[in-house]
Amino acid sequence: MQTGRTRTPPNQAWAENLAVSALTFLAQEPDRIGRFLALTGIAPHDIRAAAGEPGFLAAVLQHLLDDESLLLAFAGAAEVRPEAIAQAHGLLAGSRQAHEP
Repeated sequence: MQTGRTRTPPNQAWAENLAVSALTFLAQEPDRIGRFLALTGIAPHDIRAAAGEPGFLAAVLQHLLDDESLLLAFAGAAEVRPEAIAQAHGLLAGSRQAHEP
């Protein structure tokens, strides 16, 4: 059944927005963001600047992909399929690789 709406294919902006939502999701719980900071080594005061970089945003999504329970919790909160998070990660990671020498 067709609803009349056309579906826009995922793009870089969509992937970045999803990753920023994921970062916000992590930041809402001290344990979640604390674990992310510990694993990535990024300092809390560096997050705002890093959030503009596709590589950092890809790392946020990779963090979710590495923890199934966290992935499912975010997917539920964001009302997206877990596969969409993997797709967004692929777009961001591909963008990062395209900019590397």
